[in-house]
Amino acid sequence: MTATMGEQTPEESAQPDLRAALEAILMVVDEPVTEVTLAQILERPRREVAATLRELSAEYTAQGRGFDLREVAGGWRFYTRAECAPVVERFVTDGQQARLTTAALETLAVVAYRQPVSRARVSAIRGVNSDGVMRTLTLRGLIEEAGQDPETNAHLYRTTGYFLERLGLGSLDELPDLAPFLPDDIPDDILEDDRT
Repeated sequence: MTATMGEQTPEESAQPDLRAALEAILMVVDEPVTEVTLAQILERPRREVAATLRELSAEYTAQGRGFDLREVAGGWRFYTRAECAPVVERFVTDGQQARLTTAALETLAVVAYRQPVSRARVSAIRGVNSDGVMRTLTLRGLIEEAGQDPETNAHLYRTTGYFLERLGLGSLDELPDLAPFLPDDIPDDILEDDRT
């Protein structure tokens, strides 16, 4: 039996609508998914998928849901709404602290602002050996190897997409400016950008 103009075939009517399909996919992802990937999977135009994602995000915000649909690190994913984060954190950690140490946060900041950067450069900036902390950050998926320095053959490190995701950033350009937080007597060689 063929469908006449304007009618759906049984196969077409069994397909979920775009909003429901996007929600179903985004409920199971563990990292942000790009609009292009979603459009390919759902066989829909990217512009339609992008517009629907933005509509859903605005709807969830307007309704004050406990979750948020955000575009982060080049893709889309559900996140806990900021007001609900403390409750979810208590549930997930059950009293255990999984936070980064001060040393890990310092090291991560150096990598984020100076990338790509070698372990030796990180240690020089921090003034202490950072090898153990760099290993920990790599194991946690916050930094990764980014090739080798052509002059020294030292391994270079950069932040990962997971780092952007955890900080809720779309790109490294969204990192805050460091200048207001630095002491006046900081050496010039620390401030120089290795990437120029």
